[in-house]
Formats: sequence, C-alpha cells, structure tokens
Amino acid sequence: MEKMKSYLGWKIDYTTPPGEPAYAAPDSISWKVFKNPIALGIGGVAAVLLEFADARIRSGVWDHSVFKTDPIGRSQRTGTAAMVGVYGPQSAARRVIQGVTNMHAKVKGETPSGERYKALDVELLDWVSATAGYGFLTAYDRFVKPVSDADKRRFYEEGEAVARLYGVQNPVRSPADFDAMLEKLLPRFEPHEINTEFLDIMKSGRAAKAVPKSLQSSLANASVSILPPKVREVLELGPEYDLSAPARFTLKSLGALADRVPVKGSPPAEAATRLGLPWAFAWKSPAAQKRILGSAPGFQEAEASN
Repeated sequence: MEKMKSYLGWKIDYTTPPGEPAYAAPDSISWKVFKNPIALGIGGVAAVLLEFADARIRSGVWDHSVFKTDPIGRSQRTGTAAMVGVYGPQSAARRVIQGVTNMHAKVKGETPSGERYKALDVELLDWVSATAGYGFLTAYDRFVKPVSDADKRRFYEEGEAVARLYGVQNPVRSPADFDAMLEKLLPRFEPHEINTEFLDIMKSGRAAKAVPKSLQSSLANASVSILPPKVREVLELGPEYDLSAPARFTLKSLGALADRVPVKGSPPAEAATRLGLPWAFAWKSPAAQKRILGSAPGFQEAEASN
C-alpha cells in the first residue's frame, strides 16, 4: 500500500507551518515513546484488545469500520491520528481529531445482547483513550527501555490536552488512574471470538505485508503478554498466545535498536525540523536534548513564559 499523503483533509506534512508547536514538547516522554515502531506495534494491538473486551466498543469497531477487509489501511489511519496528536502542528491535530470525532458521531448501534451504545459515550471515549496510553507506554517499558514511575505519570499527563480534544472527560493521569478505570469496567469484560479473529488477522501477515509474518506473530503474542493478567484471564487468551523466550529477546533487541537509529522523513524527524531542531533530535540523549533546547532562542523564551 502506498504511503498516505492526506488524512481527513490534512495534507500529511509534519514540517509545516514552521515553528508551530505540537501538543507534546520535543523533550517529552511522548516523543520518546511514539518514535519507536516496536512499542507502537505491540502497544497498538494491546490497546485494541483492551477496547474489544467491552462489548460496546467491540461492536462499534467491528460493525462500523473496514478493519476486517482493510486491516492495513485501518491501522495506518489510526496510526496517523496518533502521530499527529504527538508530533503534528497543533492546528493539524485539531483538524484531524475533529474529523475523527465527526466520523464517530455517526457510530451507534446495539451489542449482540441488546445494549445500545454510541461511540461518543463519555465512558467509551475515556476507556479508548486510557487503553492507548496504557498500551504504548507499557510496550515501551517492557520491550524497549524501563520507564520510571515519575515518567509514567508524566507520559499520561502529556496526553491530556489531546485526549480532551477527542471528548475525553476523565483522562488518565497516572498508572493508578488506569487501574481504577479498569476495575470499574472489568465486570463488563467478556471473551469473544472477535478477539481471536482480530489476533488471527494480526498474526497472519495481512496487517503489514512488509513485515515478516513470524515477526507479526511475535508482536501479537507480545501484545497479549502486556495485558493486565486479570484481563487476559477474562478474555481467555491462554498459553497458545504465550511469547517464547527467543521471540521476547528478538523483540527487545529490535526495540532497543529502533530507539537508537534515527529515521529521516519520519514524523518525529519532520516535526523536529518544523521546530528548528536537528532532525534526529528525538533519538538524542536527554542531556543532549537539554543542551540543544537551551541554545534555541524560541524554546528559551517559551520556558521563561511558563
């Protein structure tokens, strides 16, 4: 599939307009996490499994999207929305998120048990946002580099502004907040064949034809491995989804490598260029980032005004 050139009316270009900030700062934990494709691959699937645990979300996605017939395109569009929220200029993020919200406003229906739902129900919006944060952060922590408790809280706090643009009213601001939301919704969770059908799609190689099928299978199993144990138990995702030791080693090696190797033309690289920073800024050490930002007049002025 060709690389997307536009999304919901936005010409995908993280380099313009020059100087316009993103909702996440360049030295944020979000910039660090979202630049890593292993964390995104594992975390994205885990987030979907957590969403699908609730029949209302599962029905909404499965009955009102093209995921079954176009998993690549659906995943790519979802990824673009996430990336623009972290790296894109704020004006583009608002435009894209409004477009997503407009689409979601049309999504409504009934679960197989007869419970009515709307995609814009506050409880569902809150949970979808929480699962995305949990998935990406936990995948980075487990398969790339350990994240301190303070940085985990910082990561969730960084995402609040974008979450509210999506209509989230109770954003998760810490791991404890996520745990509390999970405990509240857990009695609603149930196993379903759609969960395994979704995992079969992810393991089949259909979701990303450029990625070896064996690696996609490992990524799917890794996603199951980072689910809260009580969720995996309720969803009945048994030992057939266990991640082998060699596969875990491979994924962690790839995650660590991706964290060190800059990718020119990627969203974080283009966003850094837009902000007048070295294109490989996101891959530099925190100390190097601090030195660069300290010598950038625009950022010095922004810090002074805070």
